[in-house]
Amino acid sequence: MPDVIIIGLGPAGASAAIYLCRANRRALLVGKDFGALQKAEKIENYFGLEEPISGEALAHRGLEQARSLGAEILFSEALDLSWEPDGFRLLTGEGEASAPCVILATGASRRTLPIPGLAALEGHGVSYCAVCDAFFYRGRSVGVLGAGDYALHEAAHLLPVAGGVTLFTNGAPVPEGMDPRLSAVTEPLASLVGEEQLSSVRLADGREVPVEGLFVALGSAGAGDFARKLGAEVKNGSIVVDDSMQTAVPGLFAAGDCTGGLLQVSTAVGDGARAAMGVLRYLREAGK
Repeated sequence: MPDVIIIGLGPAGASAAIYLCRANRRALLVGKDFGALQKAEKIENYFGLEEPISGEALAHRGLEQARSLGAEILFSEALDLSWEPDGFRLLTGEGEASAPCVILATGASRRTLPIPGLAALEGHGVSYCAVCDAFFYRGRSVGVLGAGDYALHEAAHLLPVAGGVTLFTNGAPVPEGMDPRLSAVTEPLASLVGEEQLSSVRLADGREVPVEGLFVALGSAGAGDFARKLGAEVKNGSIVVDDSMQTAVPGLFAAGDCTGGLLQVSTAVGDGARAAMGVLRYLREAGK
């Protein structure tokens, strides 16, 4: 079992793994891709680069450095993170992993869409956490916005609780392996309807589908999604951490763009190092 699970393959995650492995700790890096860094064509404002380098190439260098020091790397989507008496449990597309500490380093805040009414109805029927809010929709009709594994995972949390669950794919095809208890609507969304509370989803063809709750689960789960599920504070889209990059949840750390501030590779690398130092101190004080 690893000492630390690091969710995120970018500069913050790789930096944390490098420091942890050099301290003789076992680190597992988990992620599907390199996030926003993968799309950067040229980086030339990072220390030590004689020539510009692509974000993807720089991320690969960091991962290979971490691997050379003993880090284990799992290219898989992180689907769910929970806390159990013996530590944290991460569910991925390839199976499960457990560790006494976790570092969230998946990059900036959650994906959303410019759908009229979506932002205005956050907290009034629109949610980003099925585990957190499913209880409030007992016996009610709800929807999940998304078409990937993460959306199906969120829907699975809602099915035993809600009166009915509809998957809104917003133009994407129905995902393979969808639970037959789910309804699916593939028509693109035009807007959300409701004054003080969500009442329905209006589709591009003019139809309205009545729902009292809509859970947004676009793409892959982000650091903020996992933080909320575990009870860590998220403010203005950024995870709140202390000087050692630890959240209010013992053993749960965050680093890089997901904590806000200057969204640069240089700061992400520094955050990863600070988080690693915080983890080492936490494990030492816990006698692990």
